[in-house]
Amino acid sequence: MLKIRKVCANDDYTLSVELSDGRSGVFDVKPYLDKGVFKSLKDINYFKQVKPFLCGIVWPEDQDLSADTIACELQKESLDQIS
Repeated sequence: MLKIRKVCANDDYTLSVELSDGRSGVFDVKPYLDKGVFKSLKDINYFKQVKPFLCGIVWPEDQDLSADTIACELQKESLDQIS
């Protein structure tokens, strides 16, 4: 079962993630920000409260995304983004 090992919120509403299968990269949350329960993630301070939880990630008010969703949309970090 795929899990999120690490997650770090970035100032541009993306998440840097590391998956349990060794893959890592960036997940863009911007397409979700105008949808239902995810609207409160527009508050950058709240957005940065993300943490790994069970088989995905979660915010304090129980917004969540699965590791499978994140893996499907994961973008590899370019060398420019890492340095």
